[in-house]
Amino acid sequence: MERRCWWCLLALSCLLQTFSAHSDFYTSIGHMTDLLYTEKDLVTSLKDYITAEENKLKQVKLWAEKMDVLSATAVQDPEGFLGHPVNAFKLMKRLNTEWGDLESLVLKDTTDGFISNLTLQRKHFPTDEDQTGAAKALLRLQDTYRLETNIISTGDLPGVTHKSPMTVEDCFELGKIAYTEVDYYHTELWMEQALKQLDEGEESTVDKVTVLDYLSYAIYQQGELGRPLELTKRLLILDPEHQRANGNLKYFEFQLIKQRKAQAEEAQKEGKGRTKRQTSDASKKKMRFREPVPERKMYEMLCRGEGIKLTPRRQSRLFCRYYNNHSHPKYLLSPVKQEDEWDRPYIVRYHDIISHSEIEKVKELAKPRLRRATISNPITGVLETAPYRISNVCVFVSLFGIVDGYISNINDLTIPFCFALQVANYGVGGQYEPHFDFGRKDEPDAFKELGTGNRVATWLFYMSDVAAGGATVFPDVGAVVWPKKGTAVFWYNLFPSGEGDYSTRHAACPVLVGNKWVSNKWIHERGQEFRRPCGLNETAR
Repeated sequence: MERRCWWCLLALSCLLQTFSAHSDFYTSIGHMTDLLYTEKDLVTSLKDYITAEENKLKQVKLWAEKMDVLSATAVQDPEGFLGHPVNAFKLMKRLNTEWGDLESLVLKDTTDGFISNLTLQRKHFPTDEDQTGAAKALLRLQDTYRLETNIISTGDLPGVTHKSPMTVEDCFELGKIAYTEVDYYHTELWMEQALKQLDEGEESTVDKVTVLDYLSYAIYQQGELGRPLELTKRLLILDPEHQRANGNLKYFEFQLIKQRKAQAEEAQKEGKGRTKRQTSDASKKKMRFREPVPERKMYEMLCRGEGIKLTPRRQSRLFCRYYNNHSHPKYLLSPVKQEDEWDRPYIVRYHDIISHSEIEKVKELAKPRLRRATISNPITGVLETAPYRISNVCVFVSLFGIVDGYISNINDLTIPFCFALQVANYGVGGQYEPHFDFGRKDEPDAFKELGTGNRVATWLFYMSDVAAGGATVFPDVGAVVWPKKGTAVFWYNLFPSGEGDYSTRHAACPVLVGNKWVSNKWIHERGQEFRRPCGLNETAR
């Protein structure tokens, strides 16, 4: 009964949500699957149109062949041919009626079904924003996981079972989108890949002249002169009349001479102080080596499975166990599987905590109501989308639901009010960059409207396996938690004193290959007064 009630409440909460007719497709693989069925329907409609056109042409061809034989015979002896009264009648009939019928057949429009279907489906098509978003996601994956351009182009990604190679047009389009975003670094990478595939003989509607034009300019914008000059010369061999290239050639040559002259003068002036400067540079390198790794770099390292590792001593303190929460009646005969993932902050994983059927039901209910995830603007407090959070979410109300039962029975934390279960589906390169789950001191009104206090703890349920990428990482401490379907991880965001634990700053790494579904539940302060009493020590657990 408890489970049945939960599903009813989930469905009801979804129906009560408002959502826009068009969601950002690229932010949710779940929504993108619908596009595959839309495209399949369009292909079927297109094939029907081709069949109709082929039938029409077949009839026209038969008519043409028949008339060719007839006219060839008739013109050999026109008078003799028309001397036969039947031939004379049939000529009148053909020219007056049959050629008119043929004209109607040729003019018959067989595109109605296909065009009407295409027009109907077009309103559900992705927008320019979706295409740009998907392109940026590919570039983000390339940077985060340090993927060679050729690896992506050949589709040889880790975890894939079927390769999906990119054409010259695909590479060119990716480079062009980077160019419009004034991202000359990625413009160079993808225009080079397009040029490489053209040089290898791949046929394309994109020509080398266009690619060389973009490539030379992108490299020049990054401060180089030698390579843009050589590429421009190559372009002019293919198209000697190219106006912009001819102008660029003179400009690059002039700037290169000017640059070399300036470099020679500078080298002459600094010849005496070179030894001193080299010593200083070596010292600076040593200093930089001792500097802490920036958060962004650490985040990407952890996403790749690199970074901080636990010492053997700390590792020896982590265990797997059957946990019954101090002989709780629910888990006395069937304890849960508990695994320590990290020690400080303490992150624990529970295995087989949510079943496949429960996961599928949540996904079924959530999918129609998924909408672009938002963040709260720290200045205005207004909910808005952000490029560092790429996913779609649906918020469910689960009063006395099975998820609440898990939380209350396992952690002794109470759920006195209707709190939300948030379901998220990550899209192409879906991610959520480093953030805190709790409200900081500079955000005193973070949860004021809820009246529930700060977020004490986080439950994160993994509802899918991910072929590659998609880890949950904690950059400040180096913890990495990989998605595993049916498991859930738990950690406290606040110390018993109510102070925030800043080591819980975490992030969702971009999904490289696969489809990531998660749901999370935040436990707030209100109602925990006796379950987790306040402590005087600000950092004691």
